[in-house]
Amino acid sequence: MQSQDVAPRPAAGSAADRIVDVEQAEAALVEHYPRLVRLAYLVLPPGLGRGRRVLTAHALVQRALPRGRASAPVIPAQSTGRDGDPGYAYVRLQVVRTALEAGRPLTLRGRPKRAQLPPLFPQVWGLRLFPRPGGADELALDQRLAELSGPARAAYVLRGLERLPDGDVREALTEAGVEQVEAALREASGVPAAQYALLAESTEFDPCALQARPTDLIRRRRHTRAALAAAAALAVCGALVALPGDGWGPDGAAAPVYAQNPAAEAALDPGRLVRISPAVWKTSARTDFSVWPARGALTRDTTLLRRALAVWARPGETVQVSATPETPAGGPAGPPQLLYAGEVGNARVVILYDGLRIARYAEPRDGTAGAALDFARVDGATGAEAAALVLDRADGNVRYLTAPWVTKAAERDLSKPGAGAMDLTLTDGITSPLASPATRTGACTTWNVLQLTDASGSHLLSDLGELVPARLTAGRPGAAREATGTQALRTWAPFACSLADARGQGVRTVNAWGYARQPLPDGSGSAGWVCTRAETWRGDGNRVLAQFHTPGGLFGAAVARAGDVPACGPRDPHVLAGVLWKSKGGHWYLLAAGDKETASVRSTGAVRGSGRGNLLTVAAKQGAQAGLEGELRDGRPISGLR
Repeated sequence: MQSQDVAPRPAAGSAADRIVDVEQAEAALVEHYPRLVRLAYLVLPPGLGRGRRVLTAHALVQRALPRGRASAPVIPAQSTGRDGDPGYAYVRLQVVRTALEAGRPLTLRGRPKRAQLPPLFPQVWGLRLFPRPGGADELALDQRLAELSGPARAAYVLRGLERLPDGDVREALTEAGVEQVEAALREASGVPAAQYALLAESTEFDPCALQARPTDLIRRRRHTRAALAAAAALAVCGALVALPGDGWGPDGAAAPVYAQNPAAEAALDPGRLVRISPAVWKTSARTDFSVWPARGALTRDTTLLRRALAVWARPGETVQVSATPETPAGGPAGPPQLLYAGEVGNARVVILYDGLRIARYAEPRDGTAGAALDFARVDGATGAEAAALVLDRADGNVRYLTAPWVTKAAERDLSKPGAGAMDLTLTDGITSPLASPATRTGACTTWNVLQLTDASGSHLLSDLGELVPARLTAGRPGAAREATGTQALRTWAPFACSLADARGQGVRTVNAWGYARQPLPDGSGSAGWVCTRAETWRGDGNRVLAQFHTPGGLFGAAVARAGDVPACGPRDPHVLAGVLWKSKGGHWYLLAAGDKETASVRSTGAVRGSGRGNLLTVAAKQGAQAGLEGELRDGRPISGLR
């Protein structure tokens, strides 16, 4: 940012001279609320999805006030904020700090910060909110920002939106907890400064001017009926508890708090752990976690196993507990199955299975305080979905414990289909370490996945930051196959980095479906349309991306996102999406494509056109906003993904 673009700022005094009380900070927050929310929205990682980014941005700004009624010091470099207001400077610093915290990936061992979790407030019931879409320039800028690391994205936004010189940006990032400030500034310089105006002016980046769409109405109706039924049952139970005379007491038929309970004691007794023989899987018709044998050098360490079971039942304050979304974290109902107990790196690790969940307990080998307890839901897992578990993460690498039927393991770069697979050693079912993309930040250039081979063939699994890697498939919904074939690998290659959008979401499988190819109007070749759908273990929370890839491009671009929709899935194997595209000659077009069952496509809004078949090309203007509608061959309507 050039110095002449920045208004002169008076010299800052010492920290003791610059104190902001809660009233001053509140006044600045109210006055500049739209700008602060835009700042938070731009710094947050795009991988959160537009709907969650909107609510998180509002939540971060609303939590930026000093706690209580106490005054808060302002750092010297930021003491003269917007138009000389130190209150604005304080609130802006809190917004940047928490937005950077929200962008850090959740780890198996790290205690999550409040900003990394879905916001408690504000909440919107019955609607999905997201900013109005912009044009191709906004899409390109959003993609460039998505490739930056969190600190670099914050640096670019502070330069472009806040018009801060590099000196103030350095000090702001330092106070926000960024360690490699100079690297962040250099990385941010890779995005053209000519696009600064879009940060402040485009509706694409305005989380205060929103569009609304309904959530899944059928699922919502079912949940409402279930809630009414539960309320009625609770009312009946309450009436019974209140019966006079010899009626139920406050705890009903439960034993006293400190009474011994045989079932609860059995679940915590290491001698009762279920241990499967190493030969069972060879004769069993099942290929799931229930036939995994107990492996590791410490499977008979009763003291370690007792600690693991006790922590599972009642984790203490020093235990770092994490779980995939909507996975219960309570203790086992009965004796669980032991899958592994041994030393891995600098930790002793125990992995248990109770028929619904995988529980991983880890404690330091040196006996220092602290332990980690991680849960993943795996109900119904079979075959490739029950072929591997994360055993350990260290230095950006991951090591897996594989199923006993796995005969070979290899590492493959999903973005380079012709590069082949590099063999990994298997020792008692444990793979040698391989590079993991789950916790990587910055621009995505590679995406390493695990390739496992068994009697049924080869399978691809991707680490998405959880205990159970996600299975990758390719093909039309309902007829998808393993993603190890030549054509499947070519389909996945340009869109491998889009898997980052599904990290930490409890994803079970991700399918890529190349549903259309479209000739470009400037004669430069054909573009590919691919729909990727991530299914979760819990059934809801699926994520759908419509992606577009032009000839010669290394990676594709996500042009539409949706969550909790049946599109591109087995129940509704249809999709329609569009993009504003600029030709090499400088002409703009609306390109749209549906799957082969689409009989016609038409555009509405600022770009109007229609055509028979599943493809549509209409001349357009930069920044034009359009909607898409279509009709399937059987006469049913189809709407474009947004």
